[in-house]
Amino acid sequence: MAEQGTTPGGKRGYAGTWPPRAAVPAGGFLPVRAGLWRPFVETLQEWVRAEAGAGRLLPWVPVAFGIGIAFYFAAEHEPVLSVAAAAAIVLCLLALLLRRHRVFPAIVMLAAVAAGFATATWKTARIAHGVLARPMFSVALTGFVETRDIREKTDRFVLRVVSMESPRDNTKLERVRLSVKKGTAPEVGSFVELKARLMPPLGPQRPGSYDFGRDLYFQGIGASGFVMGAVKTREPPAAGGLALRYAALMQGLRDAIDARIRTTLDGDQRAIATALLTGRRDAITTPVNDAMFISGLGHVLSISGYHMAVVAGVVFFTIRALLALFPALTAGYPIKKWAAAAALVAAAFYLLLSGAEVATQRSFFMTAVVLIAVMVDRRAVTFRTLAVAALIVLAIAPEALVHPSFQMSFAATLGLVAMVQIGLPNLLASPDHSVTARLALWGGRELMVLMLASLVAGLATTPYAAFHFHRVTPYGLLANLAAMPVVSAVVMPAGLLGLLAMPFGFDGVFWAIMGFGIDWMILVTQWVAALPGAVGRMAAFGVGPMILASAGLILLGLLRSPLRWSGAALLVIASVWAVRVPQPDVWSRPMAAMLPCAAATGNCI
Repeated sequence: MAEQGTTPGGKRGYAGTWPPRAAVPAGGFLPVRAGLWRPFVETLQEWVRAEAGAGRLLPWVPVAFGIGIAFYFAAEHEPVLSVAAAAAIVLCLLALLLRRHRVFPAIVMLAAVAAGFATATWKTARIAHGVLARPMFSVALTGFVETRDIREKTDRFVLRVVSMESPRDNTKLERVRLSVKKGTAPEVGSFVELKARLMPPLGPQRPGSYDFGRDLYFQGIGASGFVMGAVKTREPPAAGGLALRYAALMQGLRDAIDARIRTTLDGDQRAIATALLTGRRDAITTPVNDAMFISGLGHVLSISGYHMAVVAGVVFFTIRALLALFPALTAGYPIKKWAAAAALVAAAFYLLLSGAEVATQRSFFMTAVVLIAVMVDRRAVTFRTLAVAALIVLAIAPEALVHPSFQMSFAATLGLVAMVQIGLPNLLASPDHSVTARLALWGGRELMVLMLASLVAGLATTPYAAFHFHRVTPYGLLANLAAMPVVSAVVMPAGLLGLLAMPFGFDGVFWAIMGFGIDWMILVTQWVAALPGAVGRMAAFGVGPMILASAGLILLGLLRSPLRWSGAALLVIASVWAVRVPQPDVWSRPMAAMLPCAAATGNCI
């Protein structure tokens, strides 16, 4: 109970202390408790001050920016763009004015959240287009072919609609994605006429699961379907534009590369080689494709950070080694910067050749920041590099935040950067610097680094693989250790040499070498996929455990003090939550939920 007393102003009141201070005996409970509490609070404050040190704010800005984008996708209806933009501008100006004040970090985080929310709102308003709400039959379409995918059983292309006629509906769409009989897909850039059956884009299969319709919406596609009858090529009424000519040029280059690979390789060898070089991976047979993902090697098929790093690394070290052969260049010129510039050009070409998907864009921006850091004499592999790359990707494509490729690639990269900056230097340090010790440690140390990298990347991507694909890969470390050295040392370098040798007609031998490495990779995937318990199925769970796991990974990766272990605690809680989510017997989907409206827009036809 509180003691009644007199305040300094003369009014009687109650002092909130219990027991009364005078009544506490020497050695009583309260002094002991205070004695234990004060060191804990002081230690906690010391950790917080360490985390708030110079240079620690930037890596958290893309986290706040992404939180703002997540708030946008969680909105029940489409936000008002003018209000969202005004709030972001005001908070950014306020952060600029208070940059020397103690509240600056908090204001910056609020401004980043508002900026992410406004960016996602603006992107949706900028690309706003119609989305089909009900099936349409026998629709007459004319338009330009923008993209084409060659798949295992059918082909698929995206049509930019010029005219659209239906006997029962006056619906108009901007783009549609159509399937056609294998081998009959029209050339990119051609103007075609056809009849098709159109269906609304596929929505989430369960509440909270991946929204395929949202993905298509941000690609500008309002419906999908299949062609009925023949596809007829016609003379275009007008030019298709510069973007279409560029798409046709790149598609022709991909087709030429695939044709050259086809002269030496066939089947899954050719399909995987084409996927690694051009990004077209739909022609891989179902058994091999399933084995790749079950074994944990499915990431090889999606051009991302690993592929971009290999391309840039091979070009960088090759150019630098060739320039180093000339002593005059080595002594008087910055050949390291020249090699970095050449690697940047090669990475940009690889980005364009592969189709510039979200994961590839993230990888290119990350690689570009690293190479630019080399050219301006800055440290390359840092959390700042990752932060800048994340901000660029999210500013250009805010919808990437909810895409599995973005989540998995950035989670893996965060884990690897944290390993490099926090733990790897200690691992690589050797007290004995003699030549004999270095030779003795080389093989074991490199193997340890490879094992740690595979383990860290695999663990970092596990929550997202479990959420999106309902599977985990218990033997992923084994598969990566067995296959990735061959992919890095044989498959990718042979592919790059094959591209360089194509204009001279000596590329066949490199495709053959690439095929040997791919055979080994397929053998490893099939062996691992056949092991007992390799198919690690995971029951569906909601977004709550995934958000909690994401917070845990961020804390574990970005924090430097012992506070980082709070992230490990969040990961444990998220894991328990995910496996204990009750599963319903039946899902009931209302018809309104099946309509493929854009996320938080309601923009249905």
